[in-house]
Amino acid sequence: MNLTKKYVAEAVGTAVLVLIGCGAATIGAGGATGMTVNIVGIAFAFGLAVTAVAYALGSISGAHLNPAVTLAFVASGRQPASEAVGYIVSQFVGAIVGAGILLLILKGRASGYDVAAGGLGQNGWGQGYLGNYGLLSALIVEALATFIFVSVILAATRPTLNLQVAGLIIGLTLFVLHFPFVNVTGLSVNPARSLGPAVFVGGNALAQVWLFLLVPALAGLAAGWVNRAVEDA
Repeated sequence: MNLTKKYVAEAVGTAVLVLIGCGAATIGAGGATGMTVNIVGIAFAFGLAVTAVAYALGSISGAHLNPAVTLAFVASGRQPASEAVGYIVSQFVGAIVGAGILLLILKGRASGYDVAAGGLGQNGWGQGYLGNYGLLSALIVEALATFIFVSVILAATRPTLNLQVAGLIIGLTLFVLHFPFVNVTGLSVNPARSLGPAVFVGGNALAQVWLFLLVPALAGLAAGWVNRAVEDA
């Protein structure tokens, strides 16, 4: 498969994920009408977006949509490191584009939109953010949730399985992970998904994005190494 097609697929897929997931958390949850999206709707938006893109673009690039997943595939020996840089750059570019499109839509409100106040579904922690959880809780949640999520992806996409419902399993896993963890960090498990909104929101979102770049990446690598050790055992 042509590498350019893979990189474009990763960029487009990640843009769609950010637009739909973060769109549910902003356009949907912040509407002035009575039709507001709650946590169940936001969880569904992220989970079903992953499922949809997996089936739409999975045959082209594998639909990683997430640097932590790409790093896990490299660590598990399923993807050459030479492809990983292009995948990760494409995912970050796609996430920024998706967040930019979302902001453009929000700015179309007749009353305007203050992105610093309303946000873009960015991740974070601490006083004033969702459940007011501290740094340690954020570190634990992102490490555990990413490890679980990526481990499920590696298991469901094992080459020997040829599991046709892999995309659904992955999407449902992301869906269910929102319920115990979203109130702590907004649930990232994806460095690109976190960077995209943070670039436009700035302030605390950008100051805290380091955690969502570093911790999911390390957890993804750990999941890949564990998967490789188990398969080689």
